Amino acid sequence: MTEIVVRPSAGQLDTAVRSAVDDWPEEAVDFANELAAHYQPGDPLPALAGAWIARQKTKNTRGTYVRQFRVWEQYARSTGTHPLEANFPLAEAFSRYLETAPTMRSVKGGKRGEKAPVGPPRSDSARANLMSACSSFHHYAVRARGEGSDPFELVVRPDLEQADSSTRGSTEEESALLLAAARSDSPRAYALLLTMYSMALRLDSALSARAEDLGYDQGHRTLNVRLKGGRRKRKAVPPPAGHALDLYLDGRTEGPLFQTSAGKPLDPKYVWTLVRRLADKAGIKNAATFHPHVLKHDAVTHALAAPGAKLHDVQDFADHKDPRTTRLYDQKKGRLDSSPGYGIAARLAERLAEHDDSEGAR
Repeated sequence: MTEIVVRPSAGQLDTAVRSAVDDWPEEAVDFANELAAHYQPGDPLPALAGAWIARQKTKNTRGTYVRQFRVWEQYARSTGTHPLEANFPLAEAFSRYLETAPTMRSVKGGKRGEKAPVGPPRSDSARANLMSACSSFHHYAVRARGEGSDPFELVVRPDLEQADSSTRGSTEEESALLLAAARSDSPRAYALLLTMYSMALRLDSALSARAEDLGYDQGHRTLNVRLKGGRRKRKAVPPPAGHALDLYLDGRTEGPLFQTSAGKPLDPKYVWTLVRRLADKAGIKNAATFHPHVLKHDAVTHALAAPGAKLHDVQDFADHKDPRTTRLYDQKKGRLDSSPGYGIAARLAERLAEHDDSEGAR
């Protein structure tokens, strides 16, 4: 792998020089080494890609960007093009390729971790996210090298405003059944699922939280959570969730908020298995495909469906930067009986009637 090392010049003390790679997280080092196997020694791509992955703030984001950039790198290489020499037409062709390209899925009966391209094509949002990651890398590479351009800058992304969330949600009754199953399972399971649902938390946000992150602000119980991208936000803990957390923590004030008996953070794979098992126990129809993100999806969907719900409040609750993302969860969107046209037409009819009356009185 090409290392980023500053060597001492003549006349300087002959001291050990530390490589920037020594400070990279594991995901960055592994990906740089993976890429180095496909390029000549001294090629800048492995080091640039590794440095780009290293600057991402969370392990989850780093893993996601590795998987996304890998798709683009392999595509470019398959066309005989070095990714750093890719142009706009190739990036646009890649966008079209993603519309029909199968996704990787685990091979039944295969070796552990073995996958094959047999899954359905990516959704609009997945394609938009993947191209956003590719653009992020090229933007970083341009700044780092002082040359080149981002081939994805002018590529048209899917219109997410017209897309629908691909997650199959639950009714409020089904959510109650799931949480009842969690309550009967264990205090930890109940506290975890109720916290994720009532606070609209992603799994990585819940599992990265610590007991020390709990607090109070102007009379509200709060949890200082780490959101997607690494930013922090203090969120309100509803009383039922706070009570469930108190019962589970049983006075504990340090360590991972949700931890194993050995004091380690819960494994995401364990939580996936847990929620699927509890969904099956609760009799939820889509239990076989239930996963932790459904909890946040349902929370946002149910919040939008509540009487008097305001989009900006739900957007803040869901931690969405773009209100269009929140709108994807709106079950009321597109309903004919809620069309504002009825209201404005009725008010117009009243004004026209008043106009006709005044004309008739003349």
